[in-house]
Amino acid sequence: MALPRALAPLRHPAYRVLAAAMVLALLTQGLWAIAMVWQVVELDGGPGSLSLVAGLGAAGMLVMALLGGALADRVPQRRLLLVVALVQGCAVSAAAVLSLTGVLEIWQLALVSLVDGLALGLFYPAYSALVPAIVPEGDLLAVNGLEGALRPILGQAAGPAAAGFLVAAYSPGMAMVATAVVAFASAACVLALPHTPVRREAAEDGSHPGLFADVREGFRYMVATPWLLATLVYAAFMVLVFIGPFEVLVPFVIEDAGGGARQHAWVLAAFGIGGAVGSLVVASRRLPRRYLTVMNLLWGVGCLPMVVFGFTTDLGAMLVAAALLGAGFESATVIWGTLLQRRVPSALLGRVSSLDFFVSLSLMPLSMALAGPLSQLVGFTGAFLVAGLVPPVLAVVTILVARLPADELAHPLDVPAEEPAGPAAAWMGADDAGTAPAREGEPWPS
Repeated sequence: MALPRALAPLRHPAYRVLAAAMVLALLTQGLWAIAMVWQVVELDGGPGSLSLVAGLGAAGMLVMALLGGALADRVPQRRLLLVVALVQGCAVSAAAVLSLTGVLEIWQLALVSLVDGLALGLFYPAYSALVPAIVPEGDLLAVNGLEGALRPILGQAAGPAAAGFLVAAYSPGMAMVATAVVAFASAACVLALPHTPVRREAAEDGSHPGLFADVREGFRYMVATPWLLATLVYAAFMVLVFIGPFEVLVPFVIEDAGGGARQHAWVLAAFGIGGAVGSLVVASRRLPRRYLTVMNLLWGVGCLPMVVFGFTTDLGAMLVAAALLGAGFESATVIWGTLLQRRVPSALLGRVSSLDFFVSLSLMPLSMALAGPLSQLVGFTGAFLVAGLVPPVLAVVTILVARLPADELAHPLDVPAEEPAGPAAAWMGADDAGTAPAREGEPWPS
């Protein structure tokens, strides 16, 4: 019996193993996020302590992202994913032992958070570069849709819920024990992955440039590729306008409406469920012919529900708005992930994936810092009007200025790609063999 389109990648044995590793990695992060917060609380830490612990984790992730992309193009991605899982498991195990023995201090927890962030900076580019090596291009949209559905379910719902139960029933230390166990289970799945070749080639003179030269090459490719640069710049400014009000101001709107932490959790859950549904819908269809236009409009128009938070105190309306917001955001992200994997040369995919992460989130700290002052200047209603109305305008401007319609018509991706031949076909099964078209900048297979 044929699998639904969104689940079709699971017919490939190698991807089933990678998907299991990804599921466990998402659970690891969901568990750690809650265990870390309540461990700070148990240590009598305040908002400043929590900011230190969480901030070091975020800083480590951003610092490592660019180097992680360069490493993903010169080191087997399987090896990097294994390092990530083992480092996370060992670091959180140390924190769990210190917690359960009653000697854990804030600075030690902050150090573990930093190590966790550094490891995560390696994960995303390595994972993104590995997927096209074991999944045929025709299934990449479904892969990104499936992962787009699992991310909010596991990272924002199941993982935090399990950690919350363990914290309430036992202690933050026991939640960290569970986090470490799941991380080591992810490492076991990574060990079962097939070996894939490193797709980075030596320079024309036979030399092998250094790591920072690789990073510069990724930057040069980004700047020289109009559709990529325009979308990343747009994403950075969209995040600047949108993420601060959603993360910082929504809890206060809920509080003013008489709600609290539980209602805030419902809103975040609605965002995640909407994102999961949107991802599965996109994954169940073919890639849009106007993929750049549709993607940017989904991100822009998807921010319109933010306006609702500025005009209502009704929780039901907020839940619907959050679900629509999540659906628009995640469905566009599914297209984006597929676009990177199909149009970026294989030898650059790790670096471009890390630049995607680094550039698009570069203005997030500024957005968080500006959200409060903006609400004081124009009120909650004004702040949410800005968050909801500016992104669609930026999307249209990006589409027109960067001439994205002409680019997407010149590089059609709506026709399903054939399955690859060679070693990848062996991992997928004999029935999957075929010939895959080249990405931009790569020769066609002979």
